[in-house]
Amino acid sequence: MQYSIIGFPRIGLNRELKWATEKYFRNEIDRHALTNTAAVLRAGQWKVQQAAGNAFIPSNDYSLYDGMLDTAYMLSAIPERYEELHFDDIGTYFSMARGYQGRLGDVRACAMKKWFNTNYHYIVSELDDGMQIKLKSDAFLDGFRQASHLGIKTKPVIVGPFTFLKLARYTGNKTAAGFTEDIVNAYIDILKACNTNQVEWLQIDEPYLVMDLTDADTVFFKRLYTQILTEKGNVKVLLQTYFGDVRDCYGEICALPFDGIGLDFVEGKQTSGLIAKYGFPSDKILFAGLINGKNIWRSSYADVLKTLEDLKAINPQVVLSTSCSLLHVPYTVKQETKLSNGIKRHFAFAYEKLEEMQEICRLSDLPDYTKDPAFIANQELHQGTLRTDAEVRARTASLNEADFHREMPRKERQGIQHKRLQLPLLPTTTIGSFPQTAAVKSNRAKFRRGEISETEYRTNAKAFIKDCIALQEKIGLDVLVHGEFERNDMVEFFGENLTGYVFTDNAWVQSYGTRGLKPPIVFGDIKREKSITTDYIAYANSLTDKDVKGMLTGPVTILNWSFPREDISVQEMMNQIGLAIRDEVMELEKAGVRIIQIDEAAFREKLPLRRADWHKDYLDFAIKAFRLCSAKVKPETQIHTHMCYSEFEEIIPEIDAMDADVITFEASRSKLTILDSLKVNHFETETGPGVYDIHSPRIPDTAEIEHAIQEMLKRIPKQQLWINPDCGLKTRGEKETVASLTHLVEAAKNIRASLA
Repeated sequence: MQYSIIGFPRIGLNRELKWATEKYFRNEIDRHALTNTAAVLRAGQWKVQQAAGNAFIPSNDYSLYDGMLDTAYMLSAIPERYEELHFDDIGTYFSMARGYQGRLGDVRACAMKKWFNTNYHYIVSELDDGMQIKLKSDAFLDGFRQASHLGIKTKPVIVGPFTFLKLARYTGNKTAAGFTEDIVNAYIDILKACNTNQVEWLQIDEPYLVMDLTDADTVFFKRLYTQILTEKGNVKVLLQTYFGDVRDCYGEICALPFDGIGLDFVEGKQTSGLIAKYGFPSDKILFAGLINGKNIWRSSYADVLKTLEDLKAINPQVVLSTSCSLLHVPYTVKQETKLSNGIKRHFAFAYEKLEEMQEICRLSDLPDYTKDPAFIANQELHQGTLRTDAEVRARTASLNEADFHREMPRKERQGIQHKRLQLPLLPTTTIGSFPQTAAVKSNRAKFRRGEISETEYRTNAKAFIKDCIALQEKIGLDVLVHGEFERNDMVEFFGENLTGYVFTDNAWVQSYGTRGLKPPIVFGDIKREKSITTDYIAYANSLTDKDVKGMLTGPVTILNWSFPREDISVQEMMNQIGLAIRDEVMELEKAGVRIIQIDEAAFREKLPLRRADWHKDYLDFAIKAFRLCSAKVKPETQIHTHMCYSEFEEIIPEIDAMDADVITFEASRSKLTILDSLKVNHFETETGPGVYDIHSPRIPDTAEIEHAIQEMLKRIPKQQLWINPDCGLKTRGEKETVASLTHLVEAAKNIRASLA
């Protein structure tokens, strides 16, 4: 029995790639130092996999920024505005990801969106009518060649043409079909390069196959690969899917001359049923995705081995695989020295998943694995119970429909709120966080190391808050925030203040580019036992006559950006968190906070990929979990929420049904495309589409923001429009933040005057 993984984490065991890349951005190292760092890191990861017996080690899954961006660059899909900067290759590459503002011009970054139902963000490719897709070079084989020199055999990994074209943004009249000939020829050239370099296996990722496909989609997929695979030569091609099942095209996939097919048995609800009903081709290898690539709990050996036995009975050619890339989990539990062994033994990060797969393969080859000590120990682990709290269980069980509804309809509340708050037309605000300066980070680090007391830590945090309030008043913002200087992360911070969570020190997961998160782990039942934010918010409120928003993270996002339990339902966990956040909301209201923002940045993130599953399996209880937080506040208390970097157009009615009073969301990178959906759906919630992109260092001028506001006013009534950036400012520098917000306020005032 052999095993394979689809992809591996890439930021480095100690985030070495992040630090090197950010040094490159600051011109502290050159491109050669950056690429050398990447080469050393990926070589180390191959050696780890080789030592753990991985027979199908991936290469080219290691990216300096993003795999979809790599694909666009590989295929020469580089919009003209970046080519005109005349940078070297790596400069052009990063300008697509981050934009550019300097002596050579002012160029916006490509859009960024969530990668299917994960918290990873990818760079959206832009295809215009004059663009010719073609293989730029065989640089996608650099990793393969490097590994070969080290005596390590790898399978290069690339994103497939179908997924690339389905996720691209078309800026002209051409559609995906218009690029068919170009992209077919490009992938034929990829296969030729693989043959020249004696590649044995090429993994082509086509995750879009698990989406709802039309008949035309299936025909298009078949058309692409019918032509491409005629030129595969001696290269074996693995079609790799993940994040769901391929029910709409299973027959077509099996009929094409792939040498291996990778299927997801974890999120793929119908994968086992498809194979049981239709069989699996005897001339292909099944790469069975049975090890959860998204979560960190130990696998059940009994369940995996039983499925492998069933699959082998249908087709003996089976390779054990992860359900998706291990990009979505941390590197190793071994770095978590502060967690007890009783807790850590439940977890398998990337390195441990390799060990699990190696052990499962060994057990699979035994005549009776049930007597093996490793199997017995694993069974005992899964027969144990996690911590439960009877009080929490009873409270969630007692919820009734009234707990999810505010007492007054939104339109009536809005009138009361406008009269109470007395805000100007087009009120200006920010999303919540302000730049995390060196002093802010030092304060947090010293507290964590025990070098300062909690009292000193909180005193320092309040000093940062005082400066932030003064800065916002100087800029002229209408609704202020406290800056979130007491928080390491919008989810981890709340998890640390709720029972039922455990936390890691080094379990970083890439979110995008150089940005990483340390998702907390839901280990038991969740409740709030103490105040979390009120002291900070009340202090900020005391410093100004303007309203300061109370800043909270909502239950959907807290859970979606955590590693969840697998022994209770998602709905149960969301309601537990929702009740905890409701307690905080009520305390903030009692303290005199008139505006409370409950962020749901990740609301769409876990939306099932199949439309038929949207409501029953997610939306119905996710909407209620959010409403649970605010259902008991007074009508005059204004509830805000925030969402970012997802495709929201298809769930606009559901977002309205969350019954918030105001929503802010990302819109600048997506070129305000969501505005038409708001208008068509008669969106009632007051709205603040982002007027500039905070994930790029460029500073928008006043005219640019005025133009964005004018476009918004064509679709959103002026009484409902708020003016704000598209996300929090935590990752930005102070200088660019002040300049951008100054321009934002100037633009709002100019447009406001023109409407008077």
